[in-house]
Amino acid sequence: MKPFAYVRATTLQEATAAHAGRPGSRYLAGGTNLVDLMKLGVERPATLVDLARLPLSGIEELPDGTLRIGGTARNSDTAAHPLVRARHPVLAQALLAGASAQLRNVATTGGNLLQRTRCPYFQDVSTACNKREPGSGCAARDAVHRDHAVLGHSAHCIATHPSDLAVALVALDADIELYGGQGTRTVPAASFHRLPGEQPEQDTVLQHGEIVTAVLVPPAPGALSLYRKARERASYAFALASVAAVLESGPDGRVVRRVALAFGGLAHRPWRATTAEARLTGAEPTAEAVREAVEAELAQARPLRDNAYKVALARNLACDVLAALARQAQDGPPRTP
Repeated sequence: MKPFAYVRATTLQEATAAHAGRPGSRYLAGGTNLVDLMKLGVERPATLVDLARLPLSGIEELPDGTLRIGGTARNSDTAAHPLVRARHPVLAQALLAGASAQLRNVATTGGNLLQRTRCPYFQDVSTACNKREPGSGCAARDAVHRDHAVLGHSAHCIATHPSDLAVALVALDADIELYGGQGTRTVPAASFHRLPGEQPEQDTVLQHGEIVTAVLVPPAPGALSLYRKARERASYAFALASVAAVLESGPDGRVVRRVALAFGGLAHRPWRATTAEARLTGAEPTAEAVREAVEAELAQARPLRDNAYKVALARNLACDVLAALARQAQDGPPRTP
């Protein structure tokens, strides 16, 4: 076991100062991913700065209707929160689709967004991985890669991002609130994670020492939302493909006023389907129109030898989710007896 120092921070300022003053530091919240990577030898921090006691676990409604979810809010608490369930069901559904109840009781908002890929070559220190060791190569490209990316990958990395929460936040047009040495800033959820390019070791736009203090979910009155995930087994598995969708229709539910669509399991980051959204906005969401819009989006896919099935899987998931939301919009709210 590699020894490490431990700092229990009580304020944001104390946490960032401890991180900056100790080379090789990592922030620790729930630890459900970091501790596993330490056991595997992928992560070897010199210091762990514990954020668990910072006052960042609250979930509250701001005056403008925005929902502010703290960076250390437990995934189980967020999924069960009445405002989340009532206003943004896609968010609760995404959280409940991830991991087990025991892990959700420990995992945090920030930790979920910052979890590393589950690519087996990243987790195996005996194999080449540009994400783990830049310049070493990508063993996955010529090995087994049926679970890997079909969108936005590069010659340097074909890994996918594992978060369900992140996919829902992208579809909800959420912002990520960050705190660091330069103060507080916000980044759109759709821009928070990176495509691999030539620097696959950089998962996000997070600057050195920054902490995820909250996610900000804007109000979406009248919008319907849904999350659906395909995986190898019924539960406790990462997505082969997933879809988060938000739909707002006209009074009769026949015309799409606004639609947001995001894919998970297909790329190095949640994939916002802007091409499909543009085609569907202002149109009637017929089965044909939805399929054509989704296929136009997935025309960008570059499947590898073993994972072409993901394109059809993602298309069918998206079509089913959008069809379900369109039916719900046309049926209107349930009648009370």
